Amino acid sequence: MELIDGKKVSDEIKQEIAVKVEQIVAAGGRRPHLAAVLVGHDGGSETYVAHKVKACGQCGFESTLIRFEDDVTEEELLATVAKLNADPNIDGYIVQLPLPRHISEQRIIEAIDYRKDVDGFHPINVGRMSIGLPCFLSATPAGIIELLARYDIDTKGKRCVVLGRSNIVGKPVAMLMMQKHNPGDATVTVCHSATKDLKEIVREADIIIAALGSPGFVTADMVKPGAVIIDVGTTRVPDATRKSGFRLCGDVDFDNVAPMCSYITPVPGGVGPMTIVSLMRNTLAAADHSVYPL
Repeated sequence: MELIDGKKVSDEIKQEIAVKVEQIVAAGGRRPHLAAVLVGHDGGSETYVAHKVKACGQCGFESTLIRFEDDVTEEELLATVAKLNADPNIDGYIVQLPLPRHISEQRIIEAIDYRKDVDGFHPINVGRMSIGLPCFLSATPAGIIELLARYDIDTKGKRCVVLGRSNIVGKPVAMLMMQKHNPGDATVTVCHSATKDLKEIVREADIIIAALGSPGFVTADMVKPGAVIIDVGTTRVPDATRKSGFRLCGDVDFDNVAPMCSYITPVPGGVGPMTIVSLMRNTLAAADHSVYPL
């Protein structure tokens, strides 16, 4: 069993990005600029945004954090989106999800200029991804594909089971795994809450991508020997032994499943760091207009 070290790979990519940024600056260009909009004080969102701002510094980017309280109106948020769309100094930006219930997340996503949509959530980017055109890939699926590539994991013709059908991870990663590229070219099955005979289906998989948000869902009896497991789950579970009072738990019963695998991602330290570095890669691409030329 080999551990897929997302933190190590993400550090390598951040160094690669930082070199490119300094080359841009040395040639008279400006540093890429990422903005983040954070609504409220959700603990997970606070942590994610803090990591993103830190990563900007490591990559040599400029960053701006725009904060609102939970009672911000949808109209106020849309006005901020319009300003960011029009600001020539902002190359890309994200609106951190989830948003309060009184705000339509889809309306906000669709208001973002797809050329600055470095989260890859806009329908134009999702549509272009689905037919293999250049676009900003959703950060977590892009990070998963990059991990498979950097560890030289063979995916062509392999059976891949994706657990979960969310718009953020499940659907896009399934699309990417079946595209005609490497990694890709896999035979993909997407399982969800209505799937019958789920254990039997998962047990046939060469590659399992677990993105359910259900701690310990994938157990040893669901995994065939030698499978590759990508665990996207990051659920906070109470842990009195930790200073924070909680620990992050993946969708895979790691201790019992890991010995059976050829490769597996840990939680934390697997997919999480790759999500953030994929956002950095999208921001660099937005700044140099390599995806959407002017």
